[in-house]
Amino acid sequence: MSKNARLSLVIIAVVAVVVAGFLLFSRNDTTAAPGSSSGGRVTVVEYLDLECPSCRAAYPGVERLKTEYGERVTFDVRHFPIPSHRNAELAAVAVEAAAAQGKRDEMFRVMFDAQQEWGGQQTSQRAAFVTFAQQLGLDQPAFEKALDDPSLLERVLAQRAEGSKAGVTGTPTFFVNGTKFTGAPTYDGLKKAIERELA
Repeated sequence: MSKNARLSLVIIAVVAVVVAGFLLFSRNDTTAAPGSSSGGRVTVVEYLDLECPSCRAAYPGVERLKTEYGERVTFDVRHFPIPSHRNAELAAVAVEAAAAQGKRDEMFRVMFDAQQEWGGQQTSQRAAFVTFAQQLGLDQPAFEKALDDPSLLERVLAQRAEGSKAGVTGTPTFFVNGTKFTGAPTYDGLKKAIERELA
């Protein structure tokens, strides 16, 4: 083999490795660890249960962090309804039903604001969730139809399964750039974890 032929083969091999590397790292990998950085410089993923008092306690701090960091930090909320919480799955479906009408964040807020009224009940709180939808000005028939949509429940359960696979055992559980946050999920604790990543 001539020197030029060998050189050509080396160049082709290098180009192939570079292209393969580019494709590997630029692909949209939906099986990545929770909170892999995308969009903002830092991604915070929270697995929560709308019936969980600890999630309600963490909520104001998370909202404050969202406001403070803006586009520098991407916040991603995922459902992890605890099976022992009678209305947690339906509450999560109600949030997704509100999301279909552009009111996901608003429904989260209403759910947490009223959690002490509907949480911990052993009877279905569907009527309460419909009332919340009315308060938000949602199309009520469309909202109620969405509550019965099996695809929304499947989405909620898929997020819970994904959380379990990632090591979530309770709520709220946070991942900051893919690393599981340990300690009490307070405003100050989460802020320190975010600042470490931004630095």
